[in-house]
Amino acid sequence: MTGRWQVLALLFSIRSVMAFQFATVGALGPSIGEQYHVDAADVGFLIGLYLSPGMVFALPGGVIGRLLGDKRAVLIGLVLMTVGGVISSAATTWEAQLVGRALSGFGGIILNVLMSKMVTDWFAGREIATAMALFVNSWPAGIALALLAQPFIAAEIDVSGAFAITSALSALGFLALLIMYKQPVASELSTGAFPRGRNLVCIVVAGLIWGLFNASFAMVFAFSPILLTTRGWELAAASSATSLAVWISAISVPIGGIISDRSGRPNVVMVVGFLLTAVSLAALPRLDFVIPTLIAIGLFSGLPVGGMMSLPARVLAPEARALGMGVFFTFFYVCVVSAPMLAGVLIDTTGWDGAAMDMGAGMLVAAILCLVLFELVASQLSRAESG
Repeated sequence: MTGRWQVLALLFSIRSVMAFQFATVGALGPSIGEQYHVDAADVGFLIGLYLSPGMVFALPGGVIGRLLGDKRAVLIGLVLMTVGGVISSAATTWEAQLVGRALSGFGGIILNVLMSKMVTDWFAGREIATAMALFVNSWPAGIALALLAQPFIAAEIDVSGAFAITSALSALGFLALLIMYKQPVASELSTGAFPRGRNLVCIVVAGLIWGLFNASFAMVFAFSPILLTTRGWELAAASSATSLAVWISAISVPIGGIISDRSGRPNVVMVVGFLLTAVSLAALPRLDFVIPTLIAIGLFSGLPVGGMMSLPARVLAPEARALGMGVFFTFFYVCVVSAPMLAGVLIDTTGWDGAAMDMGAGMLVAAILCLVLFELVASQLSRAESG
C-alpha cells in the first residue's frame, strides 16, 4: 500500500478499532454494573482507565516510536489491545476487568500518539488539513459503531462476548497494518527541541482546550445510556439514540473546518460551537425531546474541532513539534481520564442522573476561557518575535 489516501483509509480503520474498544464500556455501562455489582462511579473509573496511561506516556511516546519505528511500535500497541480485550472478556472479577482495561488502554495510547505522526509523514505539504480532519473522525466513527453494535452483541451473547469482539478487531488491525503499511520514503523528523516560555504555555493551554472539549463529549456517549435507561428506555435503544450524536458529529467536523477556513475566523466558530453544545448538553436531562437534543449535540460539537486542532501549529516550530505534541496530548489525557471518574462520583453523590451533562456544559465554558488565555499569550508571543 503506497497511495497516501489508501494509507489514510487503513490508519482510519485501525484507529476506529481503538475508539470502538474505548466506547464499549460506555455502551454497556448498565450491564457491566449489573454483572460486576458496581455503581456509576466504578463504571466511570473503568471508562477513564482506558486513557489513563496517556497522562504519563504521551510525552515519551514519540521517542519510543523513533527508537522502534512507527510501524513496529503501533503493532505492539495492537498486541496489547488484543491481549487486554481477551482478559476483559474472560474476567470474572472486577479486578481482572480493570487489568484488561488498563492493558488495552496502554496499547491504545501508542496508537493515538504515533498514528497522528504517521498521517503527517504521508501528507506533510499535501492536503494535511483535510487528511487530519478525516483521521480525527475515526474516533466518533468507532464510538458510534460501538454504541450501535455492542448492546446487541451483549444481548445476543453476553458482556464477555462484546469484549471479545474488541479483541478480534484489534487482531485484524494488527494483520492489516503488518501486511499493508509501508513507511513513506521521506519523513520529516524534529530535532527533539522542547517548547519553552510562552510557546510552552500556549501548547499546555491548547491541550487543555482539546481535553476539556473531548471530556465534555465523552459525557454524552459514556453517560447518556445510563441517563436514558433511568427514564425507562431499553439499553439497546438508549445506546442507539446516543450514537446519533456521535454519527452527526462525524459529519459536522469537516463542515466546521470548512467554515473556519473560508471565514478566516476559527475562534468565532469555536466559541459558537462550544456555547451551543453546552446549552444542548444542559438541556438533555431536562427536556423530553431526547432525539432532537442529541442531534443538536452532534451538529454543534463538530464545529470547533478544526480550529482546535490548528492551535498547536500556530505556536510550535518544526523542531519542537514532536515533544510539543507530547505535551499537548498529556494535558488532553489528564482531562479525558479524570472527567468520567468525576462525573460518576457526581451522579452517585448528588443522585442526579443529569450531573454528567451539566459537568460537560461547564467544561465547555472553561474551554472558552482557556481559548481567551491562549490568544492573549499567543499575541504576546507574536509581538515578541516581531519586535
